[in-house]
Amino acid sequence: MRTIFPTEKFREIETPFYYYDVDLLRKTLDEARDEAGKHGNFHVHYAVKANFNPKLLEIIKEAGMGADCVSGGEVRAAMNAGIEPGKIVFAGVGKTDKEIAFSLDAGIFCFNIESVPEVEAIERLAAERGVTARVAIRVNPNIGAHTHSNITTGLAENKFGINYEQLDEVIDIVEKMEHIKLIGLHFHIGSQILVMDDFIALCGRINELQELLLETRGLTLPHINVGGGLGIRYDAPDKYNIPDFELYFSTYAKNLKLQPGQQVHFELGRSIVAQCGSLITRATYIKHGTCKQFIIVDAGMNDLVRPALYEAYHRIENLTSDKADGMYDVVGPICESSDVFCKDRRIPETERGDILAIRSAGAYGEAMAFGYNCRELPKAVLSTEL
Repeated sequence: MRTIFPTEKFREIETPFYYYDVDLLRKTLDEARDEAGKHGNFHVHYAVKANFNPKLLEIIKEAGMGADCVSGGEVRAAMNAGIEPGKIVFAGVGKTDKEIAFSLDAGIFCFNIESVPEVEAIERLAAERGVTARVAIRVNPNIGAHTHSNITTGLAENKFGINYEQLDEVIDIVEKMEHIKLIGLHFHIGSQILVMDDFIALCGRINELQELLLETRGLTLPHINVGGGLGIRYDAPDKYNIPDFELYFSTYAKNLKLQPGQQVHFELGRSIVAQCGSLITRATYIKHGTCKQFIIVDAGMNDLVRPALYEAYHRIENLTSDKADGMYDVVGPICESSDVFCKDRRIPETERGDILAIRSAGAYGEAMAFGYNCRELPKAVLSTEL
């Protein structure tokens, strides 16, 4: 299904801005919920870091999803959107006392703990409040994912989680704490994963670990959190506008060996919101160099940092030109050589004032925007507002 942009209405809006197709977001949420719902013990928590636009969070809440948060601010944003604290999980290696205290007072479902000093801080703050904090130990399974090195998280060299070999020692420490209740294990091996073999490998490691804990400690925990990581097709946002959630969830259903009554939790972000969002920008100048043609647009790396940070690919479409293709670099106005959205890309011949859509920007576009060069942050426009 090809996305139809309201281009004539775009002409009236100051660029750059983020545009969100609400219909596509709702269809994506419905499919993710329905496919997870085929397995009665699967629970989806939306990864707020992907996009915390309040209006989008409200739509996600309406779909019945919980929230996966990595800061106290994200916990607050999820609650402000109406997501029940009992559906919120809080991960991250650097939770501050203030963030932990706020989350304890809110009564969130679970902390995904990543170090002994962290769980000691949670124990102390829970004791001060006379409450018991539910925790899941984030295990670093030492599994590499087929993704960019900057967004892999499951290797022993990464900062995340408790190393596989240290798990026994950490469980001993946690089980002695009076105000901590160990309810599960948490895993997350990386992001933008399109190869199901990576998730199958994770299932194998979880199965081994569960068998070991049962054999050596007689321990079965009620919750297994497998993280997120499901990627999207940045190269074909219309052909693959909704990820294959059926394949994703069935992969876990077929390969994860669960104990009776165990619940499985997923933390999906990019796969929920990426394809519904685009960064809309105008061509400010067309610059003809000696060996390059540049489309200089009014959006910059501060509005969508992924190409500069990861050399990430985003499809770019000229919404107002039907001319023959030219060869261009699309660049922004920021005073950095890395302010480049693409190089040597075939795009219809472009003129000053043409409107371009940088596709698949719903995840880590608005959420990672920053004010470098004293630039104003772009506003967000929902399809339902036009």
